[in-house]
Amino acid sequence: MQEIKLRTSSRDSMNDITGKVKSLIPNSMKSGICVLFCEHTTAGLTINENADPDVKTDIINTLDRMIPFVQPGFLHREGNSAAHLKSSLIGCSLSIPIHNGHLILGRWQGIYLCDFDGPRERRVTVTLINA
Repeated sequence: MQEIKLRTSSRDSMNDITGKVKSLIPNSMKSGICVLFCEHTTAGLTINENADPDVKTDIINTLDRMIPFVQPGFLHREGNSAAHLKSSLIGCSLSIPIHNGHLILGRWQGIYLCDFDGPRERRVTVTLINA
């Protein structure tokens, strides 16, 4: 088990961690699975397009419209209920196949740590399972 640490820079952000994940996979690993787990209740993990940065902006803006940061009905005293809801929608884990030492991702796919309550120090646990 290994860990990726990342300091985010804004309240809502999608941070490309593809390169960091790839760097943890040994070339000698013939096939297996890379399991990623986000250890936070106000952040999540997703796979999406990494060619056009507007996609990240569209995702963040849409989530903000769906779940505005401040809503009169939120009861959570910390004031970050929207971040908890967004995290639940995005999810906290990913499983990605590995073949010949490489993640099996589509041409335009990247792995993102989504922070909905930053800026903060975030951690992602990476577990590599040989098949």
